Amino acid sequence: MKEILELAFGYVIGPGAAVMKQAFGYVIGLGAAVMMPVIFTVLGTLIGIKFSRALKSGLLVGVGFVGLGVVTALLTSSLGPALKGMTDLYHLNLPFFDLGWPAAAAVAYSCAVGAFIIPVCLGVNVLMLVIGTTRTVNIDLWNYWHFAFLGAMVFFATGSLGWAFYAAIVLYIITLCMADFTAKGFQSYYKDMDGISIPQPFCQSFTPFAVAISWVLDRIPGFSKLDIDAEGMKKRFGLLGEPLFLGLLIGCGIGALRCDSWKGVVDSIPQILKLGVTVGAVMELIPRITGLFIEGLKPISQAVQEKLTNSSTPNSPTLNFSIGMSPALVIGHPTTLVVSILLIPVILFLSVFLPGNKFLPLASLAGMFYLFPCVLPITKGNVPKTFVIGLVALVAGLFFVTNLTPAFTKAIAAANCDGIAVPEGFEGGAALDFASALWCWSIYHLTVTLKWIGALLAGLLALGMCAVNFVRIRRAK
Repeated sequence: MKEILELAFGYVIGPGAAVMKQAFGYVIGLGAAVMMPVIFTVLGTLIGIKFSRALKSGLLVGVGFVGLGVVTALLTSSLGPALKGMTDLYHLNLPFFDLGWPAAAAVAYSCAVGAFIIPVCLGVNVLMLVIGTTRTVNIDLWNYWHFAFLGAMVFFATGSLGWAFYAAIVLYIITLCMADFTAKGFQSYYKDMDGISIPQPFCQSFTPFAVAISWVLDRIPGFSKLDIDAEGMKKRFGLLGEPLFLGLLIGCGIGALRCDSWKGVVDSIPQILKLGVTVGAVMELIPRITGLFIEGLKPISQAVQEKLTNSSTPNSPTLNFSIGMSPALVIGHPTTLVVSILLIPVILFLSVFLPGNKFLPLASLAGMFYLFPCVLPITKGNVPKTFVIGLVALVAGLFFVTNLTPAFTKAIAAANCDGIAVPEGFEGGAALDFASALWCWSIYHLTVTLKWIGALLAGLLALGMCAVNFVRIRRAK
């Protein structure tokens, strides 16, 4: 009987997963630049916006993703050779290779979990909206790969689709609750973000760090007086406080450090200056590009908010909905740019000397901007405080990555994705963008390492957050 059930279950899941995998693989393969315009156009039309206006809004968001991709690729392609030169010159090579988030995303949609993750998570979102345990409507489908990848790692570690979906759903529930918990602060801090929340697990994983460390820093005599935001830096340091000029200095510094002598520095002045100007250009262009997101998002956000609110009954506990969007909307904030660029050389230096760390971040450095969108509302854009939080979170993240790399590597090998493999000479591969996230690391070990007891604790945590959120929503009516 057992064999018959397993055969039947495998027959249903196998072909179904293959079809879903092919369908969603095709859609995801279009990329955010194509997916988001389609989603926004369809959504805008369904809620009553004129087709032409909905299409324009969607295209502006798509153009924003294209621009952001071009600029971050420019940063990676420019810094990559310089950082590689530094690692070779100072023998900084560590045994775990940085594959970057594209490898994780590809693996995420290469198993049955990834094939079904979008409809499953959308179903969970609808259920939570109906019973009143969330107010976030998560349309950030592109970043569903985070949930899928956690499920993929659990699947390849345990061989169980049940545990894989359980881990992915727990992470999804926690992320939706975190999006609700941070929505008010997010909307009040960032301009033109009314009705928006951030249900992205990597980004939300740094909120607990921000709350705890900010509380400690506020109680250190003297530190609380270092209330310097990006605008304050400009006033206090003049040109040196400008993100553009800071990027120029950091870029030139990294370019110079790759040279093995003063003569090498002199000979490489053209390349050093070019790198400096490129990094400075990235610092200047990202805020301008993120303005396109806001321009495209605003009419859709306002229309969805109005539609959802009007469709709710007076006694409904789910008033004042938020639209779950990508943190890419706000990574152009000056404090995010300044702190991210300052942290790049610092975290590279620390990664070599931290006892027990085996991971050198390179390909993932462009994703560092995504650490801060939910941190800034807590620090109010304070640069020193944000820097300390980012530093502590990334140091912890390096150990998380080192710890998860064997599971990450196993998932890569089992998924057998074309073109994605750990290079020869390295023991394993991972990505800072995913594996350094507190929620992802915690849920993986609760489910895989602690098994039944850990899975129960993870489920209780998710249910507890839902209960707290339910009470918050009821009181906010």
